[in-house]
Amino acid sequence: MTFDDSRLDAPLNPCAEGVLRLLASTGARIRRDSADLDAVHRTVGEWGQPRGVLVVGPEARLVRSVLEPMCPVPLVAWPFLRLPAWVGPLDLVVALDTDGRCAAQVAEARRRGSAIILAASEEAESWQAAGNHGTARIPMASEDALSAAVAALSVLSDLGLGPVVHPGQVARVADMVAESASPHRNLAVNAAKDLACALADAEPLLWGGSVLAARASRRLAQWLRRATGRIALAADFESLRPVIESAPRRDLFADPDLDGETRRPVLVVMDDAETEHVDVRSELEQLCAAHDVTVRSVTLPLGIDERSSSMDRYVALLLQGSFAAVYVALGLDRLEEMT
Repeated sequence: MTFDDSRLDAPLNPCAEGVLRLLASTGARIRRDSADLDAVHRTVGEWGQPRGVLVVGPEARLVRSVLEPMCPVPLVAWPFLRLPAWVGPLDLVVALDTDGRCAAQVAEARRRGSAIILAASEEAESWQAAGNHGTARIPMASEDALSAAVAALSVLSDLGLGPVVHPGQVARVADMVAESASPHRNLAVNAAKDLACALADAEPLLWGGSVLAARASRRLAQWLRRATGRIALAADFESLRPVIESAPRRDLFADPDLDGETRRPVLVVMDDAETEHVDVRSELEQLCAAHDVTVRSVTLPLGIDERSSSMDRYVALLLQGSFAAVYVALGLDRLEEMT
């Protein structure tokens, strides 16, 4: 299917408007779901530091990625229904139950006497299963797993388990991205639409240096596969090297009508302003230059830099990538595959 960039600036159909509105309201969901955290902060403030932390739910690995660099106790993101045998009264179970599938895990944590931080709707089974003693409940107004993770991280910082996360600041970052990537901003001034045009007829290769930037790259690769029905690879330097080195030379005189469509790799760097991996990035870009592979970057918006929290920077990259993927699907007229 041919990519038509005129669709990006054309009036939106109901499907496109719904998908883009959902992305644009990310900041509003974070604010709404974190509006009643005062009581939760007071409850957790009376607890001591746990022996270990177990995180369950859709964004358990995101919470682990944010906490790991400074968490002073063992930390596990657990994907299974039964809790591990070591979880007991000295441990903390964090349940992000936005999909209604954590009730059994929460009930088992309660039976074992573990402390529980639960982010869920008040109608969820897990809300009742958690009980009252040793439980801090975060009432969720939405089913957004990212929003639940932001709220839980804000509470976990009270226990000294991770960096300080301000939901209001994360929501502000989400609003900034939504404004800059708005469908009402035309292609000339919209970085998300520009990236969509660069990736529409390419074989995307995605790289992020830090743990969270790499996570954002994997999410973008997943969305691009859904948007295009084609391959998109998110990997580390050593895995990307042979793909870049095998890229065919560009034929400036090729005629797509006569020679058939050819797709070349394009490297997308998820740049969260971390300086630790700058040498690897430089080597990767030099490799691309040597093999005539285009390099594009997803960067932080103005006002967000390396001094901002890791969660602020992750959300900025994640949302820019998601807007770009939606615009790719819109240009290919494949938006229904993403809904």
